[in-house]
This record gives sequence, C-alpha cells and structure tokens, in this order.
Amino acid sequence: MIQTQAHAVFDAAGPFRRTEIERRELEPHDVLIDIKYAGICHSDIHTARGDWGPVEYPLVPGHEIAGVVSAVGSAVTRHAVGDRVGVGCMVDSCRECKPCRDGQEQYCQKGNTGTYGAVDRYGQLTQGGYSERIVVNEDFVVRIPDGIELDAAAPLLCAGITTYSPLRHWQAGPGRKVAVVGLGGLGHMAVKLAHAMGAEVTVLSQTLSKREDGLRLGAAHYYATSDPRTFEALAGSFDLILNTVSAAIDIDAYLSLLALDGTLVNVGAPAEPMTIHAFPLLLHRRSFAGSTIGGIAETQEMLDFCAEHRIAPEIELIAADRIDEAWERVLASDVRYRFVIDISTMGRE
Repeated sequence: MIQTQAHAVFDAAGPFRRTEIERRELEPHDVLIDIKYAGICHSDIHTARGDWGPVEYPLVPGHEIAGVVSAVGSAVTRHAVGDRVGVGCMVDSCRECKPCRDGQEQYCQKGNTGTYGAVDRYGQLTQGGYSERIVVNEDFVVRIPDGIELDAAAPLLCAGITTYSPLRHWQAGPGRKVAVVGLGGLGHMAVKLAHAMGAEVTVLSQTLSKREDGLRLGAAHYYATSDPRTFEALAGSFDLILNTVSAAIDIDAYLSLLALDGTLVNVGAPAEPMTIHAFPLLLHRRSFAGSTIGGIAETQEMLDFCAEHRIAPEIELIAADRIDEAWERVLASDVRYRFVIDISTMGRE
C-alpha cells in the first residue's frame, strides 16, 4: 500500500487532524497523482457533518483535486508521468448501465463511486483530496489545459462542471435569459460560464452587497431577493434559472420568474426539504429540475471551454492548517469565492 499524509475529521464535530492514510498499489489502469491543490466545497461540510446521512470516520474530504501524475500502471494510455491532471466528484462507476455507456457516469444506475466517503470496487472506503497523493483509474482522470493554473483548476472539478452541465443541457446561449440564484462558489462560476456562452445573465442574491462583483463577472443585471419588488418586476422573465444555494428557498416564488416553458434547475443541495405547489408549473408549462456534476467527457469539455475563454474561479489560497477556519467562513458566506488548499503546506505543520 502507498502511505500518504492527509487531513481528516474523526467525528461530525471535527476538528481536522493530520493523519496517515493508505492508497492502493497501482493496478494496470491506475494513475498515481501528487496532489498540489484541493478546493473546499460546501458538499465537503455537509457530508462530514452528517447532514446527508451516516458517515464512516475518519473521513478525508475533497473532490476538487488538481495535481501532477507521478506514476502510471502498466496499461495506462491516457496519461503520462508529468501530466497536469484533475479528479472531480467521482472515481468510478459500473461502466455497464446505459448512462455510463452514454458518458453520463454521474447518473450511473448502480451509483457512481464518490471520491470520498464511498466504498470502492475493492471494498475500501474512498478518501479525498485533502491529502498529498491519490490513486485513481485513468478513465476518471481529466487533463488540465495549459491555459489554466493548477490552483484555479481545482474548483472547476466541482463548481465548474456542476454549473456548466445544466447550462449546456438547457441550452444557455445567445437570446436566452439566464438567472443565477446566489453568488457563491457555484454561483460565480455560473455567471462566468453563462456569460461566455452568450446568455443574458441576471444575479438574484439576498442583498446587493456583491453587485459590483456580479457585474464584473459577467452579469448584465443584479437584484436583491430580500426586496419583494424584485419578484414583481421580474415575473415571467427567464428561460432558465440556476439555483446554486445550499439552503432551502421559496421555490414557488422563483418559479414565478420563469417565462413560458422556462426551467428552474436546482444544483444546490440543502439538507432541508423544499416544498412546491403544482399551479406555478401547470399554468405556464414550467419545469423544476435537478442536475449534478457532469460525465468525464463533459468535464473535459468544460475544462477546454474555460481555457479557451480564459475562465477561472476566484480563489483564496490557504494553508492546510487553516481548513477548520475556512469551513467556518464558508458557512458564514465569508469567501470570494472558493477556498483552495495548498497541499504543499501539509508537511510544514
């Protein structure tokens, strides 16, 4: 087994402690990656604190991973030592069901294998990117284009693809009006991507405190949802609304902002249930949908799109000993707009 340093939580209350974990020896199609940077996603917090169900501890979170290939298995053809690569939210799937065959591994009918907190085909609990090294099958490793810095690439592996996939699926582009609910880690990427696709973008945020940022990132309009007049002024306006927040919202109110045949897509995953009434859907043939990340091919497409359009997340780079502080700041919405851990600091504590 390959030994590597990591930061783990040992119970739902935390805090993080440095520990040593084991990675499997390379199988023929495996890639060993020296992790350089790992993004902090709100999902890491939800998972580690048991918001979405029981957790097996110790747990090493992290599914926004950017690094460099340091070794490859004997049959690897997609990657070579020295390649700049990334790993996102999944590290395997059944490979046999129709979604997998169609390149939609994120919707594997048997359930894809999460980068952390899942049991892999070897019967081992997966551990994530808050660590120095990881072993992943080559089919679930993507290439990071030269035009994207490694630290900025990390959040693209979740925040980037989570917003890119629904924008592509629901055809954001010229002539389409897209609203983004929330301007956080996901929301700020949604604004950048939708703008680059040619859509007219509006940010819907609780207050106007980030209005200057929103317009700089590519939004044409910015409204405060705490003002009831916003919902009156924008009724029936949007072809697509992307809800990126991880808290329950008044779905009916946001459905009223959709035009005929418009769609509200939830990509935020609050722990609390949300209610919805039928009439806002029925009367204007609206849709309420969900979306999660993207397949491996689409993730590579997203990275290439970001490189072509010079799109990168806004990040705050932190040392490994500041993860607990960063998590608290995420919960307080005190980050613009994604924390990224410099894994090289893990050995300096």
